[in-house]
Amino acid sequence: METPTLFLDLGKPKPTVRQIADLVKTGGVDALTEAIRRADAARYQEVRCRSALNRVKGMPFEWTLNPYRGCTHGCHYCYARRYQTQFELGSDDEFASIILVKINFVETLRAELDKPSWHGDYVVVGAATDCYQPIEGYYKLTRGSLEALCARRNPTGIITKGPMIVRDKDVLQDITARADCNVCISVPSVDEDAWRQLEPGTAHPMQRLRAVRELVDAGIRAGVLMNPIVPGITSKPALLERTVKAIADHGAQFVGCNVMFLEGGTRDHFMRWLQQEYPQLVDGYVQLYARKYAPAAYRKEVSSQIAAFNRSTDLSVSAFQSRTIHRRRNEKGQVKPWPSRSNLELQDPESRISNPGPKLLSHSVRQMPPGAAQRPPPRSCCREASRGSCWLPSSAG
Repeated sequence: METPTLFLDLGKPKPTVRQIADLVKTGGVDALTEAIRRADAARYQEVRCRSALNRVKGMPFEWTLNPYRGCTHGCHYCYARRYQTQFELGSDDEFASIILVKINFVETLRAELDKPSWHGDYVVVGAATDCYQPIEGYYKLTRGSLEALCARRNPTGIITKGPMIVRDKDVLQDITARADCNVCISVPSVDEDAWRQLEPGTAHPMQRLRAVRELVDAGIRAGVLMNPIVPGITSKPALLERTVKAIADHGAQFVGCNVMFLEGGTRDHFMRWLQQEYPQLVDGYVQLYARKYAPAAYRKEVSSQIAAFNRSTDLSVSAFQSRTIHRRRNEKGQVKPWPSRSNLELQDPESRISNPGPKLLSHSVRQMPPGAAQRPPPRSCCREASRGSCWLPSSAG
């Protein structure tokens, strides 16, 4: 017997992301009266999305899925902080304390995957904000999305810092068997001091590496992205080597890395944080990040160091390599190959910079900016920075 329309759920429909942005623009975050405050002190605003699949440029893939916007991991370097301004939210505390939850995400995705125009292109889950942040344990939108992709035999990648991913290894095994699956666990450094400072809401690095081991043991292609390398904090060669060794010891099937880039709201937030926690690094950063990216020569040296450590452990550097990832189609539906590209460019689409900026090419000199050593030490627990061995480029000409 059909349920009369009168007795269907007549509750107020959830707002769209655009309506949320308008609310915040008019009345600030206090206008989000329906946002639910949970035990982690963050507020969760349920929204309706009009689409799930998101086309991106400058990445080694063209499609992403992001069931959540904002992230309680609160990583100070996170490039997604700048996206909060799209919703009239700030890139500082509001990035980690106001989380948008797209409650109709899975149904929307299923409908998009069913369209004749969808050709099964490679999709990466979690490229903007973490798809396994703690609230996923409640909403299960990421699991539902993976189930939808699996049902359509769609090749899939995941990027996350959340060990919760092992909960879904059954679905990941099915995707592996039916299409292709690549899991990228983000572990920029195994240094506990750097972890506490840079990634205040994330699981311990070793817990993330244990998740890699569990996934690999389950037959899932899983590896690590050391993204990002943060100059002066996680960039010391000895620390890079220790991190690569830990990654190899946990059975990772690949490792990739990028030097941090700074743009928009992320840049503003990070520099404010740096001034508070590592004031002796500020002058060096102003020169190193005269542009969005650190100079190409500096990035090349870092990647060369990582490559050398990789060779000693036999780790691959190709995170998004599989038999079907190179499938993509043009507007007429014809298959065409992906451009050849290293995982080192995952978050670095403008890696070739013609003019890296003045007085920064002496990048191999591991010293502080002039006068920085005479400044009082910061309220910092990063041993590398407090010892003055920070692997920042010299600012001397």
